[in-house]
Amino acid sequence: MTDIRMRGFKQRTEVRGFQGLLRERISPLGEEEIEIGAGSGRVLARAVVSEVDVPSFPRSAMDGYALRSEETFGAGDYNPLPFRVVGEVTPGKVFPGSVGPGEAVRIMTGAPIPKGADAVLMAENASEEQGIMQAKEAVAPQKNIGRIGEDIRKNQTVFTPGRRLRPQDLGVLASIGVGSVWVRRRPRVTLLITGNELLKPGEKPSGAMIVDSNSIMLCAAIVRDGGEVAQVLHLRDDREIIREALKNAPGDLLVTTGGTSVGVEDHAPTLIQETGELLVHGVAMRPSAPTGFGLVNDRPVFLLPGNPVSCLGAYDFFVALALRRMGGLPETWSYRQVRVVLRDRIASQIGRLDYARVRIVEGQADLLATSGASALSTTTQADGFVVVDQDSEGYAAGETVSVWLYD
Repeated sequence: MTDIRMRGFKQRTEVRGFQGLLRERISPLGEEEIEIGAGSGRVLARAVVSEVDVPSFPRSAMDGYALRSEETFGAGDYNPLPFRVVGEVTPGKVFPGSVGPGEAVRIMTGAPIPKGADAVLMAENASEEQGIMQAKEAVAPQKNIGRIGEDIRKNQTVFTPGRRLRPQDLGVLASIGVGSVWVRRRPRVTLLITGNELLKPGEKPSGAMIVDSNSIMLCAAIVRDGGEVAQVLHLRDDREIIREALKNAPGDLLVTTGGTSVGVEDHAPTLIQETGELLVHGVAMRPSAPTGFGLVNDRPVFLLPGNPVSCLGAYDFFVALALRRMGGLPETWSYRQVRVVLRDRIASQIGRLDYARVRIVEGQADLLATSGASALSTTTQADGFVVVDQDSEGYAAGETVSVWLYD
């Protein structure tokens, strides 16, 4: 086995090649049945077909009077037509009789249309006194009536597999009597945060110790991309401790941060070589070059740099892709894209992808940084980032570029 520490990266994998490898090696997880109340944000694994019509009965779309439409013809403000009010119907109740000639039934929105009636006159166009309603407007047949199946038809495919359920989707499922759905299982991720110099979030930095910011950032990103955080383990740079975590930590996917490069205490790459298969070590990307990927017991393991900007960039390009594939989500980023004129030149080199942070000022993009892997504040000062593809030498000032917005 080759010890790669203190020898530099033998070769750097191109970003597109790395992403292609992930598409080959990462597949959607299985499915599980959940109650619809827990369905927000989940991805459907099976189609939902309605077993009922919605509405399942003709119902009033207005508060007013159910009557025979033909008897209102000629009605107006100066020619009100009288109808005898023979009852009232509210939602959840059924009028026991039938509407006859010259009759009307007072009706509320959502209530079933009585037999014999074929329209609803809005309350605003009527007046009632001592049981007599005066119609002041004519209504056409079926006016203000919600027809059977007007919203959803029986045997209609309501949602197809792959849909990420939104709150209104859950409402539709409830309306057709669905209590549970089959969804893709969410990928469970364990974070292995390595480094002797790290304090846990919430502790105060002092001396040569720094606070781990990566776990907080990654936990939020994992949830955004459809995953669940199974566990966060803070580990010292000890080979046996890290080896044990790589083999036995819970989750469908492991993400390590720190110790991924070629330093003396960068144990994770060699441990993956020993215990599994190291498929990528070193990426042609700035920042995020010390990124890796492998398999231990057939479980995906991502090696993310400890420097926060490198960590974020590598997560977005590689881990997010894997999570979204595992969870059945589209591979596209969660970031919104806009086209903006670049005020500064962004220089790059062929064969390397650059992750350049920019601030948008008065409709133009100012370059903040392309390097600075440890300066996480550049991502908070930035409005978004520009990706300079590996086939490009960069962008000239005045060129229109795509900016991926962090918000």
